[in-house]
Amino acid sequence: MRRVALALLGSVALAGCVSTRQYADVEFAPPHGDYKLLVMRPDVSVGSVTTGGLVEPRADWTEGARTKLLAALKAQQAARGGNVLIMEKRNSLPGVDPETIAELERLHYAVGSSIALHKYGGAYLPTKRGKGLDWTLGEDAIALGRHTGYDYALFLHAEDSFASTGRVALQVLGIAGCAVGFCAPTIGGAGQFAYASLVDLRTGEVVWFNVVQAGSQIAGIKMGDIRTDEGAAQMVDRLLDRMKPGRNVQHRERQP
Repeated sequence: MRRVALALLGSVALAGCVSTRQYADVEFAPPHGDYKLLVMRPDVSVGSVTTGGLVEPRADWTEGARTKLLAALKAQQAARGGNVLIMEKRNSLPGVDPETIAELERLHYAVGSSIALHKYGGAYLPTKRGKGLDWTLGEDAIALGRHTGYDYALFLHAEDSFASTGRVALQVLGIAGCAVGFCAPTIGGAGQFAYASLVDLRTGEVVWFNVVQAGSQIAGIKMGDIRTDEGAAQMVDRLLDRMKPGRNVQHRERQP
């Protein structure tokens, strides 16, 4: 059965893509020099796509992926310089209550999801139209920066899913049906959705944001696997490799 499935999948053009897009505050300049950066514990969810198309979370996959992403973040930030603390757990920051970190994570999830919907999902907010990147974590972020002395906090949210055996089998049957004159509707296989944001802890403002989406219409085809070293490094690279400065900073850099 596996050989038949591979043969059928190999005979079909793969409909898959990866997209990414950055936004930044107009005056944002990527941190450099002797800055202090707090990399928050990654918010991760990994699940299995059932035959019916629902995603069932897998705790073991999730924790494994978080471990791989933490390792990838350490390697990536080591090459950037600066004074960086990567939080592996919520109690990793001396003198700060883990519940304070948890509250800030929940706040960021709400804000980050709003940015993603507004900037990338077409759910435009009238109050944000034409304002560029105009979101904040408010006094909670400022208080953390004041208490710890850190300049920035980097947040990462990642979701990944993988087609179950039943889901792959259903896709194969749909493709096989085309050979006898009946093609089943296209069935998505799995996909990734992730975003990262940089928060200025002196102002509480989200000063930079990037999102990556990856997926395939062919069940069983992976667009990266964050449960692996390579896949986690790929996601971190896609999100954080090159932070683009804001519009005004780019304009000044281009001036002679």
